[in-house]
Amino acid sequence: MSDAAAFQSLLAFGASRERADVDPYAQDISFVNPVRPAGVARPKNADDVRKIVQLANQTKTPLVPVSSGPPHFRGDTVPSVGGAVIVDLSGMKKILVVDRNRRVAMCEPGVTFGELIPEVKKQGLRLNMPFLPRQSKSVVASILEREPVILPQYQWDISDPLACAEIFFGTGDEFRTGQAAGPGTIEEQWAIGGVQKAPYGPGTASWHRLIQGAQGTMGIVTWISMRCELLPALEEPFVVGSSTLDPLLELAHWLIRLRLVNECFILNHTNLATIFAKHGPQDYQPLKDTLPAWTLFYTVAGYEFFPDERVRSRIKDITEITQRLGVEAVKTAGGISANEILKTVQQPSGEPYWKLRPKGACQDIFYLTTSDKIQSQMEAMGDLADKSGYPASQLGVYIQPVVQGTSYHCEFNLFYDPQNRRELQRVQDVSATAVQHLMAKGAFFSRPYGETARMILNRDAASVSVLDKLKNVFDPNHIMNPGKLCF
Repeated sequence: MSDAAAFQSLLAFGASRERADVDPYAQDISFVNPVRPAGVARPKNADDVRKIVQLANQTKTPLVPVSSGPPHFRGDTVPSVGGAVIVDLSGMKKILVVDRNRRVAMCEPGVTFGELIPEVKKQGLRLNMPFLPRQSKSVVASILEREPVILPQYQWDISDPLACAEIFFGTGDEFRTGQAAGPGTIEEQWAIGGVQKAPYGPGTASWHRLIQGAQGTMGIVTWISMRCELLPALEEPFVVGSSTLDPLLELAHWLIRLRLVNECFILNHTNLATIFAKHGPQDYQPLKDTLPAWTLFYTVAGYEFFPDERVRSRIKDITEITQRLGVEAVKTAGGISANEILKTVQQPSGEPYWKLRPKGACQDIFYLTTSDKIQSQMEAMGDLADKSGYPASQLGVYIQPVVQGTSYHCEFNLFYDPQNRRELQRVQDVSATAVQHLMAKGAFFSRPYGETARMILNRDAASVSVLDKLKNVFDPNHIMNPGKLCF
């Protein structure tokens, strides 16, 4: 089948080749090379996805799955090869299940956080969501990308809150992971009271790990189920400021180890001021000057039974810890109230997206690490930024305990003006060299994107060999997002 005939077949799925439709997918706010796709298809349901993947196999047409709306930041949705077709899943917006008794929800990839949050709230549930996702961010994409969540005490595995998923592999075969695998169809499982919550299986394998972090290189996910948490009856938020990071890391360790708090994360004054400057850049510096260098935010929560007693008891326990560490939990930091922070982080970011507010663009460098290595990594990143001409004082830092506080997501946010060539080049240089410097300090880049992905993955030849074998099994024609990761 010719390229023209192949695309003609895709017209049944709302495909377009118009430049106005395809140009937005040709690049993003990252340093990957722009590549214009051949077209964009917009499936309405899982059957459309199946037919698109089968057609792509027949014609050897590369497919790039996209479910979140713009702006995109990491280069994973920009084609790496010519002739690719974008599979835009943002129109698949069904919320299939919200079950309070089992604390689980299921939705299609076009559903955003702003759309799902009120639906689960009606059932007395809440999402374990990432930190201030943009309003166009797909819930499915966020969970598949293993973005860190702000309720670390409810994250039992790095894959949480993912439960089950339906995926069409690059072969065109339909597959369901975990409890959803069967027996019976999803509808038949519902009919007998089954809810797709357990992620492991079918068999003894953890198939969900194959699709998380894969950047669409294995197949296209058409729905996921996710674990939710009960909505608290009472919440008391606090902030703890410090001029140094160490006491806050120690405090976070005990807060999570003793299961005393819900939300828990650390921001430096650059990020906190960026998020809460009410009138844009003119308010940013005055607000930043009033903030401590580092701020730990946490929430104590009570539920249906004896919420007041629970909250009082936990506050008392936390006070003993803060006194021992020589820090103080208070209700405001530099004029920003803890209640305001809580209200903000329980919803998607306002517009404009918080990372774009300072200068219009942002480059993120993030990795996993342990608490004993964070301080040296902060120093290494600060030294590298200063030497590269990017002032370390302008670095945004976000530290998120993950998986019961056993490790930490560390993220540096480099804000820059994309119209300033010198500034853009400076950030690009820092990004290219920071990965090597941080890996030498013990950073683990579990979610590599863009130009650094191969450099990171090639340090482990055995893993790359296994991934290549899996790719040949599940996507033998290499149609799924070719050129990403190590493929």
